[in-house]
Amino acid sequence: MKRLVAVIAFVMAASPALAISRYNSLTISCQAARAAIRNEGAVILRYPSKRVPGMTLFDRYIRNSNYCDVNKYAEWTTVPTKDNPRCRVLNCQNIDNLNGMFIIPYYSL
Repeated sequence: MKRLVAVIAFVMAASPALAISRYNSLTISCQAARAAIRNEGAVILRYPSKRVPGMTLFDRYIRNSNYCDVNKYAEWTTVPTKDNPRCRVLNCQNIDNLNGMFIIPYYSL
């Protein structure tokens, strides 16, 4: 029994299932950022703030609403990349932001 528990603990510790890739968006192209999101389902993109020097901004960007919590949906936003200052990607937004709309949009990258 102890051996089984040890094996399960080892497998869970070695499993990359909870890992999420992180990218500096200014070092990759818009196409590469969108491809990473499409291939992995969700990634974290980070980039420097334009308003506050030295501050790094980051968020989780997703392929579609399936990667959001139940009370959220995928909405278009932009991030700066090496070749495009306004690369269109999706991230999760609260359903409250829909201002009473009955139909939740389903966008996919």
